[in-house]
Parts: sequence; structure tokens; C-alpha cells
Amino acid sequence: MVHRLNLKRKAIELRKQGFTYSEILERVKIAKSTLSSWLHSVGLAKHIQHRITEKKRLAALRGSLARKNTRIALTKRIFQEARSDISNITSRELWLMGIMLYWAEGSKEKEHHPGSGIQFSNSDPGMIRLFLIWLLRICKIQKNQIIFEIYIHENSKNNIPKVQYYWAQTTRFPVRSFDRVYFKRNRVKPNRKNIGDLYFGLLRVKVRASSTLNRKIAGWVYAICEDYCRVV
Repeated sequence: MVHRLNLKRKAIELRKQGFTYSEILERVKIAKSTLSSWLHSVGLAKHIQHRITEKKRLAALRGSLARKNTRIALTKRIFQEARSDISNITSRELWLMGIMLYWAEGSKEKEHHPGSGIQFSNSDPGMIRLFLIWLLRICKIQKNQIIFEIYIHENSKNNIPKVQYYWAQTTRFPVRSFDRVYFKRNRVKPNRKNIGDLYFGLLRVKVRASSTLNRKIAGWVYAICEDYCRVV
């Protein structure tokens, strides 16, 4: 009994000195529920309250930073493991990758608009590069058959030279290839993320006289659906 009273006195004294519950529990070996019942009515001076509040804030920041570092390390490990899965991509694999890309993001021929050529639109530089590699290597399209169009919000007019240079660097085509710029007139919502210095609009890749290739891609997609997408 005496020992327990001494522990209670020690806990109360530590609290009045500005120690947090966690710090007290490190020094007084009791259950947290017991500590809470001992301290719930202990009055604290304002400067002590401020000290405890600041300690809690710093502890929360340390915990947040520790979780962030753990997440970064885990993400890096997963990324490295995943990267090792990709190597020696064959021509056939690249061919299939391009079909899937166009199926997802490419323009398809419509009955009311026959003869549509290749049009592929995206803002992801990696996706644009892969599609161009597919056109050049797999479809044997000549560079002079490829046309680029930039679609960008009109409030970015002053950044056009920078945007053109960005897409030239991304695609390894000359800057003069990006002289077709079209402005979107819809109002930019204030919570949009794709604005400012890191906003380069959307790039459309078109191929001259490519309606036959567009139809061939449609045939490839149809065959994939017929062979692999049947309901079991």
C-alpha cells in the first residue's frame, strides 16, 4: 500500500513538472488506466499545459516522419522488385503493349465518320514515348508521317515555348514539330493539380493517311477479345 502511494505521489509530481503520460509511464511502472485515474483531477499551471501540448505536437511529428520514412523505404523496395520483373521486352510483347495502349487511349473509327486515322492523346510522357516507339518500330511509321497537336488551357499561353520544348525533349522530335497549339477555354477549377510550372497540357499524336492501320488495330483488338475475353 505504501509503495503504491509513493508511486502515485511520484506520478503526480512528474505531471506537475510537465511530463506527458508516456514519459511518466516510462518512470512509473503502472497501467495507463491507473495513471489516468490518478491524474485526471491534477491541476496544471498554464506554462506546464503549454509544455505538455508542445511535447505532444513534437511526438506526433516524429511519429508522422517515422511512418513516412517507413512508407518511402517500403515503396522503394517494392519498386525495385517490380522493376526486376521487366527485362528484354520482345517485339511481340511491344506489339501487344501498343495495341493495349491504343485500345485504351486511341481514337476509333466510327460509322458516322469512316476513314479515321490514328489519333492517340495523353499527358503522360512515358505513355507518349512508348506509343511513339511502337509506331516507329512495330508499325514502321516514318517520322515525317507523325503530327503533334498540343491542347492546353488558355491561361497557360505565356508558357507555350516552355511547353513546346518539354514535348520536344520528351519525344526527341524537333521543336518545330509542335507548332500546332489549341487552347481549352473552359474555366480551370481552383483545386486542379495540373496547373503551374508542371503543367504541359495534353499531346495528341496523329499519323497521316493511317485509316488502314487504325482498322488493323481494331482487328487486333477484336481478335484479343474473341480469344481471351470470352465469359467462362
